[in-house]
Amino acid sequence: MWGMHARVLDNSDRALVAALLDADPVGNCFVASRVDAGLLSLGPGELWGYPAQRPRSLLHVGANLVAVNPDEESLDAFAEDLGAWRRFVAIVGPRDVALGLQRRLSRLWGRPYAHPRIVRERQFLMVRSTESLVAPDPRVTRALASDFDSYLAGAVAMYREELDEDPLVTNDVGYRRYVRSLIDTRRAFALREDDDVVFKADLGAVTATVAQVQGVWVAPRLRGRGLSVPAMAAVTNAIVEEGRIASLYVNDFNTPAVSCYRSCGYAVVDELASVLY
Repeated sequence: MWGMHARVLDNSDRALVAALLDADPVGNCFVASRVDAGLLSLGPGELWGYPAQRPRSLLHVGANLVAVNPDEESLDAFAEDLGAWRRFVAIVGPRDVALGLQRRLSRLWGRPYAHPRIVRERQFLMVRSTESLVAPDPRVTRALASDFDSYLAGAVAMYREELDEDPLVTNDVGYRRYVRSLIDTRRAFALREDDDVVFKADLGAVTATVAQVQGVWVAPRLRGRGLSVPAMAAVTNAIVEEGRIASLYVNDFNTPAVSCYRSCGYAVVDELASVLY
């Protein structure tokens, strides 16, 4: 893009990008997973570097904006380069970074950025690098193709609870395809009762060293019965047994979820924020 402060990176920048991402494998898990999937050559989306000649900061520009190793100068530059036309649906990252970038964009460009639909101002980034001390529920396994309909129902229910939006209304075909891909690539875990999925969890971003858990859901009729902790222990152990660190982030106000993850041995390592449009 002509006139940018930053530069769109490509495969010739792979070593530089790897060095920046490797400095924080947990915090940079999402961006690293996109690079592993071919972001530098295939997209979708772009990876920007600032300053252009020898980048010290990165910005993933796709459906999500995610900054890597930003400072005040790079955030100013990224905000100017993004311009008045918003191309993304979320800003995610450490609290000061995500909220600071949204403030810059609102100040520079106004309406397209100034009125997010939801702002989650404090989310705990939690990790577990060894197996949980809690006895895992042996009924939790990788979801199968035959689980699709029930797993999808749980995923939609979780999405509605979390974001007050129905993904089958906003993006029916795309969301169904996404859920099926989670199952097909063995990134979906399920616990079933009478062939119905009553607990689910996904791996949203996976690298060689980290797997980020998302989409954790328990059927409402079974909540408060002690199901979630051993189920999450099973998911955690499956990740650790493959040689990865288990990570996740959770809203600070979701007290039951935070308690579950702490019971499984997860520790808070950072505080994030999400700005959703």
